[in-house]
Amino acid sequence: MNGKRFFVLFVMLVMLCPVVAAQETALTPREQMIEDILAEAKALYEEANGRSRRAHYSGDIYVCKNFTVHCFKAAADKYRMAKFPEAALVIPDNLPKDECGKNYVYGMEWKDIPAEDGNPFYAAASFRYDPNLSKKENQQLAREFMMECKRGDYFQMAANYYYGVGAHSMMITGDYNPDTDKILWTDSNMKGGKKDGIRYGYVQYDAEKDIDWFVDAFCRKKYGATIYRLRDDIIVKE
Repeated sequence: MNGKRFFVLFVMLVMLCPVVAAQETALTPREQMIEDILAEAKALYEEANGRSRRAHYSGDIYVCKNFTVHCFKAAADKYRMAKFPEAALVIPDNLPKDECGKNYVYGMEWKDIPAEDGNPFYAAASFRYDPNLSKKENQQLAREFMMECKRGDYFQMAANYYYGVGAHSMMITGDYNPDTDKILWTDSNMKGGKKDGIRYGYVQYDAEKDIDWFVDAFCRKKYGATIYRLRDDIIVKE
């Protein structure tokens, strides 16, 4: 091949590369909604810059559930579900304590709002401690449950962990990694403390733990967790 012909081919390849790259990186509306939600979480994390934020009153967005709801609402208005295009998207509240029953504690699941009323999430996986199984058997089921985590999932658990006891909400920022046995997530107020009687919490982004850390937290009698995932038919609002 002579030099001139090689040069022409090289130029053609350079011109085609941006097109190929654009095709490979194009996001579906569902994927873009996930990125929009997580971008809001990252912006709040960067704005906090390691400083604690008030997470005490019902309206404080740095309370764990409020944080995840706020990030959802920051993106939701631009999207709809293809099957229910007229329904504005909503995110369910946690199931009230008096509806959790006597066998399980509050905080491991949401209200069951139907998709036609705007709920774009479904329960992709769940774990409930089974008293009829051994602790080891429950732990194995809990580990398998944690392996289902994917980027963009909402994670709801009732747990007893190093930083606190009770309900906690967070969003997964990275798929479960089988090579490291870890997941990444973003949340607010998992870590925190009180000053003058007021609760303050820290925002985390791409926090990382081995899945056994979570198993130890929620694999307990009457405890559990749920992974909520966006439906596949997310579209851009017309």
